[in-house]
Amino acid sequence: MKGQIFILVYSDKIDELFASQLQEWELAKVNYGQLEKVRTRTIDFGSFDVFVQFNPERIRSSAAKVDAKSIDARPCFLCEKNRPAVQRGVPFGDNLTVLINPFPIFSRHLTIPSELHTDQRIRNNFDTMLSLAEALPSYTVFYNGPQCGASAPDHFHFQAGSKGFVPIEKDFTDRRNSKLVSGKEGLEIWQWTGYRRGIITLAGHNRQMLASAFSGIFDRLSEIQPDKPEPMLNILAGFSASGWIIHIIPRKQHRPSQFFAEGSGQIVISPAAVDLGGAIITPREEDFIRITKADVEDIFSQVCLSEDELSCLINVMI
Repeated sequence: MKGQIFILVYSDKIDELFASQLQEWELAKVNYGQLEKVRTRTIDFGSFDVFVQFNPERIRSSAAKVDAKSIDARPCFLCEKNRPAVQRGVPFGDNLTVLINPFPIFSRHLTIPSELHTDQRIRNNFDTMLSLAEALPSYTVFYNGPQCGASAPDHFHFQAGSKGFVPIEKDFTDRRNSKLVSGKEGLEIWQWTGYRRGIITLAGHNRQMLASAFSGIFDRLSEIQPDKPEPMLNILAGFSASGWIIHIIPRKQHRPSQFFAEGSGQIVISPAAVDLGGAIITPREEDFIRITKADVEDIFSQVCLSEDELSCLINVMI
């Protein structure tokens, strides 16, 4: 009962934050208003759809320079001292602050940075992600690892957006592209099939079992990518009365070859959790118009583990 009351009160605080920020902050007000004019189109893959959104304000994120030299040369935009004076937040837990994202993809888009300037790392923060998802049941909470779509890999943060926006949420409910590979009381492990991306989904109400399963996946991926500060991955997490649903998307590449191409071959997409969840954000109109099913399939195959590669990983785990 206490937990339910906290969720209701916290959700009200976030609603109040949105209402006040959209009144006080002209940039946010304009950009959320522009979402009504955002164009989308659907690419049919048969058993699932991917949709493409033309959103020019996202060029800052898609084209962000995230090499060490570029990061060192710019002030961190997630540190409180560098944020706009008008941007206010709501505290969460020991050291997180919930902010509205002024360059939204979702009708409600949050950025949730740490108060400390520490590197983007999920291992010791997965439990916090579960807590955030539980406190924000009308949102999908997501994590972009370093070199996996995070435009501030030097400052730990989550994001969250309106639940129901990212296609993977509905696709998991349909179960047409996922199969149960392990089922226990409190935890299910699902693998996606025919989805053009290797994805593992954890579902259940037992927090400790979810955390243990995630640790096992993380450790196995770390063995495969020992040269990385953490294994490359994106995570989307949601919470409902039946528990948590955690989509884990292991990766093998930061950006596809199309990002670096020149001329008509270039497509400015730097895939992050939302894109790999089936909502591809294109900041350039020409990319929105011309991106094809074959392009999407090729981009997924370059940056994500294949289903076969993921099957080998799962077989070792269970």
